[in-house]
Amino acid sequence: MHEINKSQFGQFLSARRKEKGYTQKELAQKLFLSDKAVSKWERGISLPDISLLIPLSDILDVTVTELLEGKRMETDSSLNTEQVENLVKKALAFSEKKPEKSPQQKRRHWLLFTGCCLLVLLESLACYFIQKHTGIRLFSESVLTMQLLELFFAGYFFLAAKEHLPAYFDENKISAYNDGFFEMNMPGIYFNNKNWPHILRTCRIWSVANAAVFPLFFFGLQWLFPAFWNAAELFLMLAVTLGGTFLPVYHVAKKYAE
Repeated sequence: MHEINKSQFGQFLSARRKEKGYTQKELAQKLFLSDKAVSKWERGISLPDISLLIPLSDILDVTVTELLEGKRMETDSSLNTEQVENLVKKALAFSEKKPEKSPQQKRRHWLLFTGCCLLVLLESLACYFIQKHTGIRLFSESVLTMQLLELFFAGYFFLAAKEHLPAYFDENKISAYNDGFFEMNMPGIYFNNKNWPHILRTCRIWSVANAAVFPLFFFGLQWLFPAFWNAAELFLMLAVTLGGTFLPVYHVAKKYAE
């Protein structure tokens, strides 16, 4: 009674897409999906994840209610309590609810992130006092900028990143992930709920390492080999911040994809 009519949903979606002048590929790109996913929806083979209902309704200029019902609704029509209840149950049928972080996980992530921030602060104070008493310039704008950026990303990965991907990532080969301001696009690998926990853990480890550990190495180079540091600073920064993060993430994404 409360199941979505896949065939009706697909026909309605196809009609609205064509009315808006989008191809399946263009609609898929707006949702960061493959055109195969849209094709499956329109053929009634599968349904989109519940997280896509609002983006779909905005793109196709329909209401979420119309998507769930698979038809246009009268502009002056109103729903009674029973109809509203049925719509809610239909919406919930789009996807299973994933478990939230446990209180222990949240507490552990907060402690790790706070510890990383304190370590970075202590490093900066130590470098300041060494520079003040020895005259050796340890502060580098590029290193300090990298620390702040990595702390920002560490905060995202520890405190805000989603622990689970929507179900459509498991049903389609998707190499791009978008979460508001954060976007990850890695051609050649596909994100799903098998490799996502490993990707998250790798990103957490490397963001902390980049923020708290690698600056010690950079400060040491500035202190002991200033000429070499001045000549290779940009290369070393790019190698650590880009290659040092990309390669481990690429490795675990490939390893745990299946």
